[in-house]
Amino acid sequence: MANPWMKKNPFLSMWLSGLNAMLGAARGQAMAATKRQASTVATAAARASATPGRRRTRVSTTPKRKKRAAR
Repeated sequence: MANPWMKKNPFLSMWLSGLNAMLGAARGQAMAATKRQASTVATAAARASATPGRRRTRVSTTPKRKKRAAR
């Protein structure tokens, strides 16, 4: 007698094939998103190290003298 578990099942085959395609597409999208994020971080880091920041001017803590009015 033949083992019924070893028979071909076309519905299971189609279901597994569709699932494999769906998971492959999801994996591809996740990898693309990861690559985009890594590229963005690398670009931001390169820009931050390449461009010098603006230097701040020192702010005096002493009050400025008022000018005398001309006579």
